[in-house]
Amino acid sequence: MNSQKEQKAWREVKYSEKFSNAFRGIYVAFKVTRHAPILIFATLIVIVCGFYFKVSNLEWIVLIFAIGFVLVSEVFNTAIEIDIDLTSPEYHPYAKDTKDVAAAAVLLSVFVAIIVGLIIFLPKVF
Repeated sequence: MNSQKEQKAWREVKYSEKFSNAFRGIYVAFKVTRHAPILIFATLIVIVCGFYFKVSNLEWIVLIFAIGFVLVSEVFNTAIEIDIDLTSPEYHPYAKDTKDVAAAAVLLSVFVAIIVGLIIFLPKVF
């Protein structure tokens, strides 16, 4: 167990270190996420389509929020999976349920993003 001094030091991290830790967290999340390349590729496709179809400012905002929604849910899912792997290294049905629910959140965010993309891009395609 960490000593009280180490625990206190952990809480008193400088703001510059907090930003550094946050960027490290983004790196770790995308390093351990197996389908990170798919997320990045899909994001790039949406951005290219946005420029190609000359979407409005409001549509850009909605697209950015949809992309962010998927990425943030994926990062939370990865954090939950890392924690579950640490706290429950052996199989446990609750651990499986927790991971499945976190993955379901990502899937739901992807469905929402797809619907947003269809609403914005289908009228421009036809």
